[in-house]
Amino acid sequence: MASDVVYDLNSLLSSEGRDFLIRNNGDQVKISSLIGRNVGLYFSAGWCPSCCFFTPKLGRVYKKLASKNDFEVVFISSDGDEVAFKSNFSKMPWLSIPFADSETKQNLKSLFLFSGIPHLVVIDDNGKVSTHEGVELVSYFGVDAYPFTYDRKMQLLVEKEEEATRNNQTIHSLLVSTFRKYVLSNDGNQIPVSKLEGKLIGLYFSMHGHEHCDYFKPKLIEAYNKLREKEENFEIVLISLDDEDEDLFKEAFKTMPWLALPFKDKKCQELKLYFEVSDIPALVIIGQDGKTSNPNAVELIKEHGIDAYPFTSQETRRRT
Repeated sequence: MASDVVYDLNSLLSSEGRDFLIRNNGDQVKISSLIGRNVGLYFSAGWCPSCCFFTPKLGRVYKKLASKNDFEVVFISSDGDEVAFKSNFSKMPWLSIPFADSETKQNLKSLFLFSGIPHLVVIDDNGKVSTHEGVELVSYFGVDAYPFTYDRKMQLLVEKEEEATRNNQTIHSLLVSTFRKYVLSNDGNQIPVSKLEGKLIGLYFSMHGHEHCDYFKPKLIEAYNKLREKEENFEIVLISLDDEDEDLFKEAFKTMPWLALPFKDKKCQELKLYFEVSDIPALVIIGQDGKTSNPNAVELIKEHGIDAYPFTSQETRRRT
């Protein structure tokens, strides 16, 4: 976990008579040149199989971040002798504490307590530890984990969870809630969501009395009725964003020939957030496999009507 302790890199990495680090070609680099950069302290050894597996992963991330010029890695070796150190270090593009400086290496190992190697501690540009989980972050997320902070880790975990949710998306997962497994018809009947499986579905985000929604609705009704006449396997579900007057919702819904989620159903706002709906009207097209095939088909229908059916994103690109 990150710490509020501020480390001075010069004090941390230098020793009496040495104010530099080395490259694998023997070049010396002043420790002071690292101040203001994110620095990874890489505890590793050539005899460690896990280290040999991880080092190339870290190398790829390091090279991708090289152009930023704000990230550096310092190798703290646990190799048994200098020959082994040089062999191991020759495969690394970053810096190292000289092998002979065993005191500094031991001080660092004692300061950043860990149970095994490889271990990667990242110190941010202010001298604070941003993570002790550098190995895990690089292994799981690669360069996307940069700058290796707790906030970035949590963001990536949320994104992975959302990705998993979208990959497993079905019409059931989108429309069913704990206590409701149906949608409504405009005469008040409850239609099981299971009846919608295998159909092309339009999730229609709208609000009664909204100028743009009121303008679009007749065009959508026309397209919907024509597709029904052609017996296309298509349905629309109203996701009403009205939240004040249920009577107005019911009055508006009676003018629509499709289905709807109940008034103020919690799924309405959840779906608005899930599909990142910022403007209405919006018509999200869900394919027969339950996956999103077009995040918004409103303009497609406005311009081309049912000629653009099945309203996929590919159809949008073809007609623009």
